[in-house]
Amino acid sequence: MNYNRLPLLMAPLVTLLFLTTAALAMAAETPQDNRLWYDEPASKWTEAVPVGNGRLGAMCFGGTTDARIQLNEESVWAGPPVPQNTPAMREALPAAREAWFAGDYDKAHQLLQPAMAARISPRSYQTLGDLHLELVDVDGDVTDYRRQLDLDTAIATTTFTIDGVTYQREVFSSPVDDVLVVRMTASEPGKLNLQAWLDRPVDFEVTSDESGTLTMRGQAQHKGKHLGTFWQATLKANADGGESKIVDNRLELSGADSVTFILAAATDYNPQLPETRSPEVAADLIATCLKQIEGKTFDEMRDHHITAHREYFRRVALDLGNDENNSLPTDERLEKVKQGETDTALEALYFQYGRYLLICSSRPGCLPANLQGIWNEHIEAPWNSDYHTNINMQMNYWPAEVTGLSELHGPMFDYTERLVPPARATAREMFGTRGAASGHTSDIWHWTPVFGYLVYGMWPHGLAWNSTHFTEHYHFTGDKEFLRERAYPLLREVSSFYLDYLTPDPETGMLMAGPDISPENSYSVDGKRYNVSMGTSMSQQMAWEAFTATLEAADVLGESDSLIDEIRAAREKLYIPQIGDDGRLMEWSKPFDEPEPGHRHISHLFAVHPGRQYNKRQSPEMLDAARKTIDYRLSHGGGHTGWSRAWIINFFARFGEGNIAHDNIEALLAKSTHPNLLDNHPPFQIDGNFGGTAGIAEILLQSHIQHDGPTGPYEIELLPALPTAWPTGSVTGLRARGGFEVDIAWEDGKLTSATITSLGGEEAILVYGEKSLEVELREGEEIEVDGELEVVENTRT
Repeated sequence: MNYNRLPLLMAPLVTLLFLTTAALAMAAETPQDNRLWYDEPASKWTEAVPVGNGRLGAMCFGGTTDARIQLNEESVWAGPPVPQNTPAMREALPAAREAWFAGDYDKAHQLLQPAMAARISPRSYQTLGDLHLELVDVDGDVTDYRRQLDLDTAIATTTFTIDGVTYQREVFSSPVDDVLVVRMTASEPGKLNLQAWLDRPVDFEVTSDESGTLTMRGQAQHKGKHLGTFWQATLKANADGGESKIVDNRLELSGADSVTFILAAATDYNPQLPETRSPEVAADLIATCLKQIEGKTFDEMRDHHITAHREYFRRVALDLGNDENNSLPTDERLEKVKQGETDTALEALYFQYGRYLLICSSRPGCLPANLQGIWNEHIEAPWNSDYHTNINMQMNYWPAEVTGLSELHGPMFDYTERLVPPARATAREMFGTRGAASGHTSDIWHWTPVFGYLVYGMWPHGLAWNSTHFTEHYHFTGDKEFLRERAYPLLREVSSFYLDYLTPDPETGMLMAGPDISPENSYSVDGKRYNVSMGTSMSQQMAWEAFTATLEAADVLGESDSLIDEIRAAREKLYIPQIGDDGRLMEWSKPFDEPEPGHRHISHLFAVHPGRQYNKRQSPEMLDAARKTIDYRLSHGGGHTGWSRAWIINFFARFGEGNIAHDNIEALLAKSTHPNLLDNHPPFQIDGNFGGTAGIAEILLQSHIQHDGPTGPYEIELLPALPTAWPTGSVTGLRARGGFEVDIAWEDGKLTSATITSLGGEEAILVYGEKSLEVELREGEEIEVDGELEVVENTRT
């Protein structure tokens, strides 16, 4: 079998080989500022706290006598049919282009809409179900209540006292043992009496056996349609003292001192052969998992879990000062921000929370984080909780490289490569081109057509945007094998599509992409709204990025052939987005009216961030135009969704305007953050968390290529957008392009020291304000500089 959970099921055999004495010694007392905590149970899902091991997640409500733990497994997903390629699109494109260029926008739309693939929904990622724990034979008021999520240990803990007995419940999802672990204890012997059971909103059955094991199983679906993965969850209990029995598929425990629940879950999903279905597969995987952990104590499982989590989490530390509110519950701190107070320690906590969420939802061997990471309580989730590739999936991975979590980028790379074969078919069948192209959305069934309505669906750039993450991974790691074996082949596929998709403008001869859209936005002509256009700014920027990255990769790898020659020639003829008469960067190739001037998507600024085409050193006039664009968007209500606000933080960081970037961090917390600090789109989407974390990193450290080629020198800019709200602080472990690890400290708004460690032996230009320093470090060498960029120490590590 070659199923995606096997790497996790084998984790105990691999991970323990690398558990060093030094790593185990990291189990120090957790800093207060890495905890979310509350003084009452969660009354709704957006108050519960998440744990996860990459594929198996839980939301912990922290109840007292009745506790709910909502469960997820990454591949519990309803199934086909899915949108199919439509050759009618290929046939409609030439006439639609001609009509658009002639100014007949009505005809262009009338030709294209019937050629779109059909939207087929719902077909959602789904909850696995719920684990319920109910205390019985207890009476009295609850006192001394506290629930917390420790980001440093990835353990959710609830403690409370009833009638003099203190109860504690710990929950974690182990990446080592690949199970959810729930430990319940009582402060007095024999005082633990409870019932445990599993349920789900629909489509499940629960069975039990004489050993006291509960099993819940079913098939993801929507009312008998869209039959998807077969799934199973198995719950075992190991009690210290007392008696246990099964009654009506509930486990009843009486007179125990403590109990450890082990929940294993799996589906039959095989990412290489997703159409195969077999309910026995999930049962076999669970049996293998439970056998591997036979005889392990709770303390062993807990210690190994913490060590594996900290191997990622402790790579980066951030101190922004102002911890005076740490003694307050997290929801109260957030409420103060909503009332206008500044809490920089909460901002640092939010940054680390984003890193925590990526660690818990995107470990190697897993599926990539979806619109909700892995945490979803619905059978029909908003937008199916799928993979939106017109920004949302990509934003999930913006913090991966810069915050020291490069390995966690892997699930996105694996998934993207699985899209290539169907994306080739979409390029050929729907667009009549070479290469590969995918639309704005997909899911675990790997479909790629453009589908639905033009306003959101006529956008074949999803694979192209994902390919930029392959390029970024190379820039951050310098991994030439990755570049040769994975990034370069994908870039050639994407560039091949653009070579055939681009069309000469009849007036100028410049190459324009289209007809397509600027994601989810519209323009108007004579009071009538339209969506599709030729030469939208984002489409042109995507083509430029693909061509440039492919040429750079070919240069590094010493590759040259006729396709590279084609790409080089096409890039020279590529239409470049224009600046309008009002000084703003135009979203469309013509100065159309904007019916939604505060639109949430700001797609025509892709070249500012996360792209690199426009920057303050090589194209300051474009950056100025982009700045005016943002002002206009915000003055008309822009940034009203969580992920959009997070994107704006990154824009202002790139502009070097730290105070406005910080204003938007506060706005993200005040307007788009739930009490459990998850992003409120609304409703919940996780991309705002990841985008916000990336934005905080971008404020503190930026790194870019100084010329048209990836071999350097890389520019590393320290504190490029430091806000006055963060006068004194430090960060350690951030990563810069070129393969550098960077530690920074500052006081009174000024740099005091920085340590740069080379992980790959590249050259770099260190920049702080108007100061710069050229450095050439060997692999493993580090340099420490002061606030004037004078070298303090240069050592081999």
